[in-house]
Amino acid sequence: MIQKNPQHIAFIVDGNRRWATKRHLPAIAGHKLVVDKILDEIVSHSLKLGISHLTFWAFSTENWKRGMEFANKLFGLLGYALDKNTDKYEKAGVRFNTIGDTSKLPSKLQQKLIELKNRSLNKHKLTVTVAINYGGRDEIIRAIKKLVKSGKYNQETIDNLTEADFVQFLDTNDLPEPDLIIRTGGDIRLSGFLSWQNQYSELFFTHTLMPDFSTKEFDQILVEYSQRDRRFGGDTKK
Repeated sequence: MIQKNPQHIAFIVDGNRRWATKRHLPAIAGHKLVVDKILDEIVSHSLKLGISHLTFWAFSTENWKRGMEFANKLFGLLGYALDKNTDKYEKAGVRFNTIGDTSKLPSKLQQKLIELKNRSLNKHKLTVTVAINYGGRDEIIRAIKKLVKSGKYNQETIDNLTEADFVQFLDTNDLPEPDLIIRTGGDIRLSGFLSWQNQYSELFFTHTLMPDFSTKEFDQILVEYSQRDRRFGGDTKK
């Protein structure tokens, strides 16, 4: 039996602070290890497997509640991540992308994000999307505002609005919906991640803290995914 891998895998990256606390390390140490793990292991492994899209939830709209000190450390780490192995992955055909309201981020980080997105625009082997200052409800509200400002719909034409029309205003308008969402850290909830897009996503929850997540466990999840019957609301397997 040939294993069929998902084309878009999205990660709710969780457990970083708990991992650091258990080792009496600063909280940011867990986040840094995850950055290195994502860059050095998961992305490389996905390239070998022929997976076309990866999405990582790095910073939610709710994470501002943890304070500016935490936010600034995380943004600094993201800047480090953008510089790490950039040339290597560009040569491998990786396109960099973001979703979320990046207008709230420090201006230097915004510029870095834009530059890397532009540099990798024509890469198509694997798209790596970072969800930063992202929340599912926030995305939908921003999409509605974009729709209204577009001037394409009024009281007479709004009844003609379809799901396909609305999707064009979402952050993910050029991405396929996730086939598989993996949440590390033990919590069994989606916390508003990709609220519109996750309707038919397969879900996998693991107690493994993200810094301990391995390519071996990744492969085990992919095996289970390949055995699931994805019906997409119908009666027969597609």
